[in-house]
Amino acid sequence: MELAFTVLEIVAPVFLLAAIGFVWVKAGFEYRVEFVTRLAMTLSVPCLIFVALMQAKIDPKALTALSLASVVAYGALTVIVALVLWATGRSQRTYQAPLVFGNTGNLGLPLALFAFGETGLSYAVVVFAVMAIWSFTYGIWIVSGGGSALKALKEPLVWGTVLGGLFLWQGWQTPVFLTNTLDLIGQMAIPLMLITLGVAVARLTPGSMAIAVVMSVAKMVICVAVAWGVGLYFQLDDVAFAVLVLQIATPIAVTSYLLAEKYGADSQAVAGLVVASTLLSVAYLPLLLAVLL
Repeated sequence: MELAFTVLEIVAPVFLLAAIGFVWVKAGFEYRVEFVTRLAMTLSVPCLIFVALMQAKIDPKALTALSLASVVAYGALTVIVALVLWATGRSQRTYQAPLVFGNTGNLGLPLALFAFGETGLSYAVVVFAVMAIWSFTYGIWIVSGGGSALKALKEPLVWGTVLGGLFLWQGWQTPVFLTNTLDLIGQMAIPLMLITLGVAVARLTPGSMAIAVVMSVAKMVICVAVAWGVGLYFQLDDVAFAVLVLQIATPIAVTSYLLAEKYGADSQAVAGLVVASTLLSVAYLPLLLAVLL
């Protein structure tokens, strides 16, 4: 019973904030997703990542191990998903990126923070950073059907990650006034992303849900299995292991729908995946947390 209450205390704020966004839209109030998303991804999330990495109080060896584990996990997921889609005749452009990249920002970061504190957030930022870089390079390349993978160099999120890692490695700190400013900006990120998640889900018009549910369940099983195996292989400490599994297992992000819409993939199919996997996560994320805590 105590464990159930602990899990509820962790997941309730996450889903309540998303519910606020959902109800906000259903009530007919205006919410400009494009503006808020740009504000979050261009300003608040890069600041959050930079400050979290710069102030991370974790052993450099553990940080390196988690970084390598994240790279291996996403590499393995990419190969497995590509093979499954090829074997089943599904479109790589439409389905590969959503099934590989989870909602490590909107859901993963707050869950790690509430479950494991600042240390958990520092670890979660590392996994999120690896996912973001892979998503902004290979992910966009596969969804768009080709093009330059160097588009990631234009993303503030990538530079926030690189600079944060450099400051962590060198032991540097920005002046207190600048750190406090960046920290305040970064604090906007989590509530903004969660509310925007609810807004986006409320506005989606998903296509066939039957295949979306099946693929969402398959994604969850594959992601947990891959992350669990990679975490054991790299002998991560308990918190790093839990955060890796939790981050990899997050449901499909609304960003996948936006990218599919932008680059001409089957956006309605992706919308179905987003809705199905997000609703399923309400059930499986608390269970997964109960196992990991």
